[in-house]
Amino acid sequence: MSARESAQRVRASGPTRVDRPARASGLSEERTRYAVEVTGLRKSYGPTLVLDGIDLAVPDGSVFALLGPNGAGKTTTVEILSTLIPADAGAVRVAGRDVAAEPDAVRAAIGVTGQFSAVDGFLTGRENLLLMADLLHLGRAAGRRTADELLERFELTEAAGRPASTYSGGMKRRLDLAMTLVASPRVIFLDEPTTGLDPRSRRTMWQVVRELVAGGITVVLTTQYLDEADELADRVAVLDAGRIVAAGTPEELKRRVPGGHVRLWFADLPALDAASAAVRGADRDDQSLSLTVPGDGSVSSLRALLDQLDRAEVEVDDLAIHTPDLDDVFFAVTGTRKGGQE
Repeated sequence: MSARESAQRVRASGPTRVDRPARASGLSEERTRYAVEVTGLRKSYGPTLVLDGIDLAVPDGSVFALLGPNGAGKTTTVEILSTLIPADAGAVRVAGRDVAAEPDAVRAAIGVTGQFSAVDGFLTGRENLLLMADLLHLGRAAGRRTADELLERFELTEAAGRPASTYSGGMKRRLDLAMTLVASPRVIFLDEPTTGLDPRSRRTMWQVVRELVAGGITVVLTTQYLDEADELADRVAVLDAGRIVAAGTPEELKRRVPGGHVRLWFADLPALDAASAAVRGADRDDQSLSLTVPGDGSVSSLRALLDQLDRAEVEVDDLAIHTPDLDDVFFAVTGTRKGGQE
């Protein structure tokens, strides 16, 4: 099945906007809280249309991931939501405030960690935090208390007196996020926060995000790493050419994409021949002595397949089960293949 056919199946089976979750019985519209609400958001730069009428609704205390290829409009969306640039059209509310009419109130309720660290390398870790506290007029005692708490929370206490220029990439990102938290934001925008980090540092950042959400903070995340969205996000939207082309929970999106299969390996060519004769509709690979059988990888379907081979007296050397992941969703709905553009 081609990427275009897969995309059609995904789009036909689900909405192309982030649906609002069902409201609990008895809750009024006013009592239901969304950290981010966007309707018909549009943005152009000259003749180039960057955002073409997107809708979003992100509940409080959740992680929302915005995915898409380079140039899809992810960073532009974050910049509008965080009041850095104006929208051309559409209604946008963040933390219950209108971004266009109440930008100062929105800024007081949010934190932003961009693609590039805002840490001052000449200052120590503690000095960076104290500078942020001063800018927010926290007061000397409150600023010191907040800095100490954040240094401990992000495991930076031992490095607090060192210039930030001596920090590793992961330490700088943790300090950057700690600086965002000085203002106690309700909503945090993380724009590709783990780009360039080693696997251990990435997982440390993931744990930090989980802890923030457990404390009631809403996180809006853009990322190039699909495993990161799969690991962290409650809901995902895929943006392509300024439009949301798929949205839902990670599991919902993965269920919409075909491509599950079981791959079987055999000891020799006669065994592969016998397996090919026994299992119809399978693709064989003589070079690797393997057979690829379409399927959902469920226990019942796998048992039926192995029983079929047992009846044909074919012994399987090894097997692997593949179920669709967010990579498959991404390539299907954006029309992007692993080897380049479709």
